[in-house]
Amino acid sequence: MALPYSPMKGLLLFHLLVLTLLMSPISCNKVALGLYYESLCPYSASFIIDSLARIFTNGLIDIVDLDLVPWGNTKLYGNHTFKCQHGPNECLLNTVEACAIDVWPDVVYFPFVYCVESLVYHHNYTHWDTCFEKLGLDASPVADCYSGERGRELELKYAAETNALDPPHRYVPWVVVDGQPLYDDYRDFISYICKAYKGTDPPSACTESSVGGIWKVKMNTIQSLYGQETVMSKLFRAGQAIVSWLQGNKIVDWF
Repeated sequence: MALPYSPMKGLLLFHLLVLTLLMSPISCNKVALGLYYESLCPYSASFIIDSLARIFTNGLIDIVDLDLVPWGNTKLYGNHTFKCQHGPNECLLNTVEACAIDVWPDVVYFPFVYCVESLVYHHNYTHWDTCFEKLGLDASPVADCYSGERGRELELKYAAETNALDPPHRYVPWVVVDGQPLYDDYRDFISYICKAYKGTDPPSACTESSVGGIWKVKMNTIQSLYGQETVMSKLFRAGQAIVSWLQGNKIVDWF
């Protein structure tokens, strides 16, 4: 059963991820993983929280260069204005997530994006700003970015990056591994990462049993007090895996 959520727990999980990333072995053979998406697309949200988050708990983050591009099917007009597929709220959240990526680089931004997209998934995205408190983050840098010129600059950059895709994206989420789009097979992205990896020490997630079987089995859920797995119980579950990894590698012993 998941423990009750508290702001301190969110802060702990955020810093655990930072520490995990800092302590992860560096590979010169990393596989490029690109996700082209839009913030209010339910399929994008589902992919981020149910699939993409796995790379932080199964060792794949050590061999992946992750690039999130929050633009998707947004239409760009000649005067540098744009119209988002799901309306103005999506334009806002695209920019918010772009700013988070800019403010917290090296995928340290991921817990925040995960939190926002979890709220999208549960039809509660209007409370996206609660993710700052949940994760113990200072909202000021992101707020300054999305309300200022920097936010627009980032979105125009992501527009250019999305429009430069070859072949062009057809829908979102659009997942690309080492420059190759996965089309409808995007949920099997782990297999493609493992096949593309040229290093000599692949993570355990790339063993035949892991790729062929384990990741195709539906993950067990933690029951919340309301009988469903909550946003924060999922985040806490990921945090528990990170703690286990840290202890297993004898990086920390104070849990």
